[in-house]
Amino acid sequence: MDEIIDPIAAEKFRSYPDPIKSKLLFLRQLILEVASEFEDSFEVEETLKWGEPGYVSKTGSTIRIGWKVKDPEYYAMYFNCRTVLVETFKEMFREQFHFEGNRAIVFNVNDEVPVIELKRCISLSLNYHRVKHLPMLGV
Repeated sequence: MDEIIDPIAAEKFRSYPDPIKSKLLFLRQLILEVASEFEDSFEVEETLKWGEPGYVSKTGSTIRIGWKVKDPEYYAMYFNCRTVLVETFKEMFREQFHFEGNRAIVFNVNDEVPVIELKRCISLSLNYHRVKHLPMLGV
């Protein structure tokens, strides 16, 4: 699913400035890679959620990626704030990431993304309904 099929999501990506677009497309690719790595590889639906590209699996919690004009030096990966996902990520990766409350991992445009750690966060989110009953989501 490398091609953006949802025309509204595709238009949203086109609306981003080129340097930001490449950062967000990189996050998108990580989400799709993680989804394809599961034994029971499942579909991830790409859509627009709250005005930003969103990724949903049947077993998981929605992941969104976005950038705001008012904070041009930053972009983020958002998670459902009503879950324990970001709290768990903070416990696991406090030194590797910057967080926004209980809803996002925030990146400076000059940051190098810690790929292995971020893929672990994505994996937990895409499988959230399978692991939410486990202490620390089973990690």
